Amino acid sequence: MKDLQKMGGIAALGHAAALVVGMVLSFTLMFPLLDAAPDQALKFLADNQALVYLWNLIVNWGSAITLVIMLLALYKRLKAGSPALMKTATVFGLIWAGLIIGTGNLMLHNFGVVANLFGNYAAQVAAWTALVRSLWVLLLSLVTVRTGGFTRAPSYLGVFLGIAGVLTTIPPITETMFMIFGPGMMVWSAWVGIIMLRRSAAVTVKQADTFLLDHST
Repeated sequence: MKDLQKMGGIAALGHAAALVVGMVLSFTLMFPLLDAAPDQALKFLADNQALVYLWNLIVNWGSAITLVIMLLALYKRLKAGSPALMKTATVFGLIWAGLIIGTGNLMLHNFGVVANLFGNYAAQVAAWTALVRSLWVLLLSLVTVRTGGFTRAPSYLGVFLGIAGVLTTIPPITETMFMIFGPGMMVWSAWVGIIMLRRSAAVTVKQADTFLLDHST
Protein backbone atom coordinates (compact mmCIF):
# COMPACT_ATOMS: atom_id res chain seq x y z
CA MET A 1 0.00 0.00 0.00
CA LYS A 2 2.85 2.39 0.81
CA ASP A 3 4.09 2.20 -2.80
CA LEU A 4 0.66 3.19 -4.13
CA GLN A 5 0.49 6.04 -1.61
CA LYS A 6 3.89 7.27 -2.72
CA MET A 7 2.82 7.08 -6.37
CA GLY A 8 -0.40 8.88 -5.48
CA GLY A 9 1.50 11.63 -3.68
CA ILE A 10 3.83 12.15 -6.63
CA ALA A 11 0.83 12.09 -8.99
CA ALA A 12 -0.99 14.72 -6.91
CA LEU A 13 2.05 17.00 -7.07
CA GLY A 14 2.29 16.32 -10.81
CA HIS A 15 -1.40 17.13 -11.20
CA ALA A 16 -0.94 20.44 -9.40
CA ALA A 17 2.09 21.21 -11.58
CA ALA A 18 0.11 20.43 -14.76
CA LEU A 19 -2.63 22.83 -13.65
CA VAL A 20 -0.10 25.58 -12.90
CA VAL A 21 1.85 25.17 -16.16
CA GLY A 22 -1.37 24.95 -18.15
CA MET A 23 -2.68 28.16 -16.61
CA VAL A 24 0.61 29.99 -17.24
CA LEU A 25 0.68 28.86 -20.89
CA SER A 26 -3.00 29.76 -21.34
CA PHE A 27 -2.51 33.33 -20.15
CA THR A 28 0.84 33.91 -21.89
CA LEU A 29 1.70 32.09 -25.11
CA MET A 30 -1.87 30.87 -25.75
CA PHE A 31 -3.49 34.17 -24.79
CA PRO A 32 -4.23 35.31 -28.39
CA LEU A 33 -6.76 32.47 -28.65
CA LEU A 34 -8.94 33.68 -25.80
CA ASP A 35 -10.68 36.44 -27.78
CA ALA A 36 -9.81 35.42 -31.35
CA ALA A 37 -12.34 35.14 -34.18
CA PRO A 38 -12.65 31.61 -35.65
CA ASP A 39 -10.46 32.33 -38.68
CA GLN A 40 -7.79 33.95 -36.50
CA ALA A 41 -7.93 31.05 -34.05
CA LEU A 42 -7.55 28.50 -36.85
CA LYS A 43 -4.52 30.39 -38.20
CA PHE A 44 -2.97 30.54 -34.73
CA LEU A 45 -3.53 26.80 -34.25
CA ALA A 46 -2.04 26.02 -37.66
CA ASP A 47 0.98 28.28 -37.11
CA ASN A 48 1.68 27.09 -33.56
CA GLN A 49 1.03 23.35 -33.68
CA ALA A 50 4.01 22.49 -31.46
CA LEU A 51 2.84 24.94 -28.79
CA VAL A 52 -0.76 23.69 -28.98
CA TYR A 53 0.45 20.08 -28.75
CA LEU A 54 2.57 20.92 -25.68
CA TRP A 55 -0.32 22.76 -24.04
CA ASN A 56 -2.65 19.85 -24.76
CA LEU A 57 -0.13 17.30 -23.51
CA ILE A 58 0.26 19.09 -20.19
CA VAL A 59 -3.23 20.44 -19.55
CA ASN A 60 -5.23 17.43 -20.73
CA TRP A 61 -3.16 14.26 -20.89
CA GLY A 62 -0.77 15.17 -18.09
CA SER A 63 -3.51 16.17 -15.69
CA ALA A 64 -5.71 13.18 -16.64
CA ILE A 65 -2.99 10.55 -16.13
CA THR A 66 -1.85 12.00 -12.81
CA LEU A 67 -5.48 12.33 -11.73
CA VAL A 68 -6.21 8.63 -12.31
CA ILE A 69 -3.20 7.55 -10.22
CA MET A 70 -4.20 10.03 -7.52
CA LEU A 71 -7.78 8.69 -7.54
CA LEU A 72 -6.67 5.08 -7.07
CA ALA A 73 -4.33 5.97 -4.22
CA LEU A 74 -6.93 8.10 -2.44
CA TYR A 75 -9.58 5.40 -2.81
CA LYS A 76 -7.24 2.81 -1.33
CA ARG A 77 -6.35 5.13 1.51
CA LEU A 78 -9.83 6.34 2.49
CA LYS A 79 -12.31 3.62 1.48
CA ALA A 80 -12.33 1.85 4.85
CA GLY A 81 -13.69 4.91 6.67
CA SER A 82 -16.61 5.58 4.31
CA PRO A 83 -16.85 3.00 1.48
CA ALA A 84 -20.04 4.20 -0.22
CA LEU A 85 -19.07 7.87 -0.23
CA MET A 86 -15.56 7.10 -1.48
CA LYS A 87 -16.95 4.95 -4.31
CA THR A 88 -19.24 7.81 -5.34
CA ALA A 89 -16.44 10.36 -5.13
CA THR A 90 -14.12 8.14 -7.17
CA VAL A 91 -16.74 7.68 -9.91
CA PHE A 92 -17.02 11.46 -10.29
CA GLY A 93 -13.24 11.69 -10.40
CA LEU A 94 -13.03 9.10 -13.17
CA ILE A 95 -15.74 10.88 -15.14
CA TRP A 96 -13.71 14.05 -14.83
CA ALA A 97 -10.59 12.25 -16.11
CA GLY A 98 -12.62 10.98 -19.08
CA LEU A 99 -13.81 14.50 -19.90
CA ILE A 100 -10.24 15.76 -19.82
CA ILE A 101 -9.08 13.01 -22.18
CA GLY A 102 -11.99 13.73 -24.53
CA THR A 103 -10.99 17.39 -24.61
CA GLY A 104 -7.43 16.38 -25.40
CA ASN A 105 -8.54 14.26 -28.35
CA LEU A 106 -10.65 17.14 -29.66
CA MET A 107 -7.63 19.42 -29.53
CA LEU A 108 -5.46 16.94 -31.42
CA HIS A 109 -7.84 15.90 -34.19
CA ASN A 110 -10.40 18.67 -34.69
CA PHE A 111 -8.62 22.01 -35.01
CA GLY A 112 -11.46 23.40 -37.11
CA VAL A 113 -14.02 22.69 -34.41
CA VAL A 114 -11.71 24.10 -31.77
CA ALA A 115 -11.16 27.26 -33.80
CA ASN A 116 -14.91 27.86 -33.98
CA LEU A 117 -15.22 27.41 -30.24
CA PHE A 118 -12.01 28.91 -28.92
CA GLY A 119 -13.29 32.42 -28.40
CA ASN A 120 -15.08 30.86 -25.45
CA TYR A 121 -13.33 27.49 -25.51
CA ALA A 122 -11.58 27.68 -22.16
CA ALA A 123 -14.79 28.78 -20.45
CA GLN A 124 -16.81 26.02 -22.13
CA VAL A 125 -14.34 23.30 -21.18
CA ALA A 126 -14.30 24.62 -17.63
CA ALA A 127 -18.08 24.54 -17.57
CA TRP A 128 -18.14 20.89 -18.77
CA THR A 129 -15.75 19.75 -16.08
CA ALA A 130 -16.28 22.14 -13.16
CA LEU A 131 -19.38 20.50 -11.71
CA VAL A 132 -18.01 16.95 -11.94
CA ARG A 133 -14.64 18.01 -10.54
CA SER A 134 -16.33 19.99 -7.77
CA LEU A 135 -18.44 17.03 -6.70
CA TRP A 136 -15.35 14.80 -6.58
CA VAL A 137 -13.44 17.26 -4.39
CA LEU A 138 -16.46 17.96 -2.19
CA LEU A 139 -17.32 14.30 -1.57
CA LEU A 140 -13.70 13.31 -1.01
CA SER A 141 -13.20 16.16 1.44
CA LEU A 142 -16.37 15.24 3.33
CA VAL A 143 -14.86 11.76 3.74
CA THR A 144 -11.62 13.19 5.14
CA VAL A 145 -13.53 15.51 7.50
CA ARG A 146 -15.64 12.60 8.68
CA THR A 147 -12.85 10.06 9.09
CA GLY A 148 -9.82 12.23 9.82
CA GLY A 149 -8.09 10.93 6.70
CA PHE A 150 -6.30 14.28 6.34
CA THR A 151 -5.64 17.06 8.79
CA ARG A 152 -8.41 19.62 9.20
CA ALA A 153 -7.00 22.42 7.07
CA PRO A 154 -6.80 20.59 3.70
CA SER A 155 -10.07 18.79 4.44
CA TYR A 156 -12.00 22.00 5.02
CA LEU A 157 -10.22 23.68 2.11
CA GLY A 158 -11.47 20.84 -0.11
CA VAL A 159 -15.05 21.31 1.14
CA PHE A 160 -14.82 25.06 0.48
CA LEU A 161 -13.42 24.53 -3.02
CA GLY A 162 -16.04 21.90 -3.80
CA ILE A 163 -18.82 24.31 -2.86
CA ALA A 164 -17.15 27.12 -4.84
CA GLY A 165 -16.93 24.83 -7.87
CA VAL A 166 -20.60 23.93 -7.65
CA LEU A 167 -21.44 27.63 -7.45
CA THR A 168 -19.72 28.22 -10.81
CA THR A 169 -22.96 26.95 -12.36
CA ILE A 170 -24.71 30.15 -11.23
CA PRO A 171 -24.14 32.73 -14.05
CA PRO A 172 -23.90 35.95 -11.99
CA ILE A 173 -21.05 34.56 -9.89
CA THR A 174 -19.48 32.08 -12.32
CA GLU A 175 -16.34 34.11 -13.01
CA THR A 176 -15.74 34.90 -9.36
CA MET A 177 -16.13 31.28 -8.32
CA PHE A 178 -13.78 30.14 -11.12
CA MET A 179 -11.16 32.57 -9.84
CA ILE A 180 -11.42 30.89 -6.44
CA PHE A 181 -11.81 27.30 -7.60
CA GLY A 182 -9.03 27.14 -10.23
CA PRO A 183 -6.07 28.43 -8.20
CA GLY A 184 -7.47 26.74 -5.10
CA MET A 185 -7.36 23.35 -6.81
CA MET A 186 -3.65 23.82 -7.51
CA VAL A 187 -2.97 24.47 -3.83
CA TRP A 188 -5.23 21.63 -2.67
CA SER A 189 -3.73 19.05 -5.04
CA ALA A 190 -0.18 19.94 -3.99
CA TRP A 191 -1.18 19.83 -0.32
CA VAL A 192 -2.76 16.38 -0.73
CA GLY A 193 0.39 15.17 -2.49
CA ILE A 194 2.61 16.34 0.35
CA ILE A 195 0.35 14.66 2.93
CA MET A 196 0.39 11.36 1.05
CA LEU A 197 4.18 11.41 0.65
CA ARG A 198 4.71 12.24 4.32
CA ARG A 199 2.38 9.47 5.47
CA SER A 200 4.05 7.05 3.08
CA ALA A 201 7.46 7.99 4.47
CA ALA A 202 6.15 7.61 8.04
CA VAL A 203 4.89 4.10 7.25
CA THR A 204 8.28 3.17 5.78
CA VAL A 205 10.13 4.44 8.86
CA LYS A 206 7.74 2.62 11.18
CA GLN A 207 8.20 -0.64 9.28
CA ALA A 208 11.98 -0.21 9.35
CA ASP A 209 11.91 0.38 13.14
CA THR A 210 9.73 -2.72 13.62
CA PHE A 211 12.14 -4.79 11.52
CA LEU A 212 15.14 -3.65 13.59
CA LEU A 213 13.36 -4.34 16.86
CA ASP A 214 12.32 -7.81 15.72
CA HIS A 215 15.87 -8.69 14.79
CA SER A 216 17.44 -7.25 17.92
CA THR A 217 15.48 -9.51 20.27
